[in-house]
Amino acid sequence: MTDTTYHLPPQISFSQKLKNSLFATPFDFFLTLICAALFALLLYWFIDWAFISSIWRAEDEPLCKEASGACWSVIDARHRIIFFGLFPFEEHWRSTVACVVMIATIVASCVPWFWTAIRLSALWLIGFSIFYILMHGGVFGLSVITPERWGGLALTIFIFAAVSIIGMPLSIVLALGRRSKLPVIAKLFGLFIDFFRSLPLLTILFTAAVITPFVLPGWLQGDKLYRVIFGFALFFAAYQAENIRAGLQAIPLGQDEAGLTLGLKYWHRVSRIQLPQAFRNSLPSIVNQFVITFKETSIVTIVGFFEILASGSAAFGTGKWTVHYIEVYVFIGAIYFIFVFSLSRYGAYLERKLRVGHV
Repeated sequence: MTDTTYHLPPQISFSQKLKNSLFATPFDFFLTLICAALFALLLYWFIDWAFISSIWRAEDEPLCKEASGACWSVIDARHRIIFFGLFPFEEHWRSTVACVVMIATIVASCVPWFWTAIRLSALWLIGFSIFYILMHGGVFGLSVITPERWGGLALTIFIFAAVSIIGMPLSIVLALGRRSKLPVIAKLFGLFIDFFRSLPLLTILFTAAVITPFVLPGWLQGDKLYRVIFGFALFFAAYQAENIRAGLQAIPLGQDEAGLTLGLKYWHRVSRIQLPQAFRNSLPSIVNQFVITFKETSIVTIVGFFEILASGSAAFGTGKWTVHYIEVYVFIGAIYFIFVFSLSRYGAYLERKLRVGHV
């Protein structure tokens, strides 16, 4: 009788995998050594420039002319402009607390206990409301600070949070509307999505900031910042809707039919069966869209807002700091890296936890 027993392939150790991938042939060995040497050289150069030979205190700025490393004195002297922009100096504590509250809200939303529609919505609405009250004022004895005086990291976080709060529910509505069984509704929603996806983000922001006031009546115009955020949210929702729609299409039709058999109404089937699986199926692309959105907040500087990148330009734009623009951009790049890398790593953690892409 023929033996039909299947045997699993033997497990390969990490050291054996490393050897097979990097040192399999003499050429691979030589190439690995060359790459490792170049990487070590670049790493040594960066550490020496950024830490060992650098100048850190603002009062030591004259030493930067002879130093071979970075001049972080510009950060020590001008960090308030980078973080707070045009926000009044004596009210910087409000901007700081607002940023801490919003970051804590984002971190808390990563806790599984909040992963229900009601809890997550309540968390973000409460966190964003506290953020807005601290930034704008007008209540609890806080002085009013209008949006045109906001800036720096706080404005970047505000735009990202507002776009997410407005755009995410809208993207769900757009995705469901495009999959409607009524052809007219499906076509209209599809046209709306394709229209905003076909336009560059800068065009939408410029239209919201500059052209809209000539079209809308005065009572409907609102502040320029809010118009830009709404336009940004429409752009975000159009792309996110396609990500969610892809996740919905991956769900077998039999599951929705089973819900119908059990007597579940449309919204129960959507909320209990379809959307949870759609988010799971589209998790990598959904997280990626949030990452892209955070980075694209820097575009608002073109329509006249003082977000963190514009604040950084102002930090080295005058006086003796003009020659230290590299240090400022490296510092701002590190801030973007912390936020974006954290979002991407959390997305990877969710993929492993939910086993997205695994059989």
